[in-house]
Amino acid sequence: MARPTLLSRSFVLGFAANFAHSLAFHSYVHFGGRLEQLGATELEIGVVMATMAAAAIAARPWVGRFMDTRGRRRVVLIGSLVHVASTLAYLAVDSLGPFVYAVRIVHGIAEAMLFSVLFTMAADIVPRARRTEGIALFGISGMIPLSLAGWVGDAVLRHGDYDGLFLLTVAAAVLGLLAGVWLPDSRPDASEPSEPARGFFRAIADRPLQPLWLIGFAFALAVGSYFTFLKTYVLSPEGAGTVGAFFGPYTIAAIALRLFFGKLPDRFGTRTMLIPAVACTGIGVLVLAGASTAWVVGLAGVLCGIGHGYAFPILSAMVVTRARPSERGTALASFTALFDLGVLVGGPVLGLVLQLTNYTAMFATAGALTFAGLVVFVLWDPARED
Repeated sequence: MARPTLLSRSFVLGFAANFAHSLAFHSYVHFGGRLEQLGATELEIGVVMATMAAAAIAARPWVGRFMDTRGRRRVVLIGSLVHVASTLAYLAVDSLGPFVYAVRIVHGIAEAMLFSVLFTMAADIVPRARRTEGIALFGISGMIPLSLAGWVGDAVLRHGDYDGLFLLTVAAAVLGLLAGVWLPDSRPDASEPSEPARGFFRAIADRPLQPLWLIGFAFALAVGSYFTFLKTYVLSPEGAGTVGAFFGPYTIAAIALRLFFGKLPDRFGTRTMLIPAVACTGIGVLVLAGASTAWVVGLAGVLCGIGHGYAFPILSAMVVTRARPSERGTALASFTALFDLGVLVGGPVLGLVLQLTNYTAMFATAGALTFAGLVVFVLWDPARED
């Protein structure tokens, strides 16, 4: 029997939109350096970065309910317009005053809308039998820009300034808007039975989903540690390598895993593959804590990339499977919010650890918290098939 295809017209358009928007979003991994130029301390950098995450989390309940009741396409279009406006606003940031926080809030709303809706649409359109593989393949549209953003940002800032980088993000956001204009609406497969949708908080409090929120947050803490502080780490006296030296191997490892081994979670079980994936991410952060040369930073990138390559699509697929189809938008909006929560909590907390100690202790703390969350998940979540 022929396997159902993944590469539909909607999949390709969604891939293109997510690629362009992700290139813009990921370029702000360099924003910590701009804040440092403006005189921010490590703690202030964590707080400013966390402001975007707070706004994204606050927007998630509305985004999720809007997707489930009014459709996905409207969220794509509105979110794309807000994204273009927010990237333009960075060109006017020249101090640590209220304006930079306002820009981060608007940027966070755009991120909440686009990150949530594009992955929800991907979950809608990929065949159920190939759900994890399809989401993993779709996620490459966000992984490639992650690598490009690191390298391109390094190159732009080596020969220019942050305004040049911000102009590139404006162009990328505009391309994402153009791709989204042609993207049709989507809904869950009508063959999937579903009970009526409930309110946001009742939907996300479902018992099968609760362990996923825990392990997702532990994974997000690890990811948030290097997204927030990698730029200032490589610029510091104790740092090594570059942003591109970490995210280049990171992306290559994640993409290779998804392209050549993307079928394994659907074949052997999502939970079975999730545990080593999150553990690999935690190990990568611990390696980064002890890095003293560029090649060790690259090794940390490979390990974190392998973990991300599996953990994100597996968790996404598990959330889709355990949630009601009528509440899919709400559930995936909540899942993607965990990554903002990782920055919101991890940014200031890890920033404080960094201000009191050093980068080694900060990354070690992030890795230890990731493993603590993994242990609790294994004890809490029953061995079930998703």
